[in-house]
Amino acid sequence: MSAHCQLTGSKPGFGKNISHSHRRTSRRFDPNVQRKRYWLPGEGRYVRLTLSARAIKTIDSIGIEAAVARIRARGERV
Repeated sequence: MSAHCQLTGSKPGFGKNISHSHRRTSRRFDPNVQRKRYWLPGEGRYVRLTLSARAIKTIDSIGIEAAVARIRARGERV
C-alpha cells in the first residue's frame, strides 16, 4: 500500500537517524495511513479510502460528501 493520504495528500518524509556516535543513516517518516470504508449516500454506495489519521478527523468534522468533493477536486478517482 502506498503511504499517501487521498484527502490531505501527505506523503512520506525523509531524514536521517543519528546514532550516539553521530553517524547518520537514511530513514523514512511515514504518515499514519489507514484504509477506511465510508457510506456515500449521494451515490448509494460504499467508498474505500486511504486516509491519514488527521484526514479521518477532518471527515468527522466536514462530512464524507465534502471530503469526496475535495478528493475529486485534487484529480483522484473515488
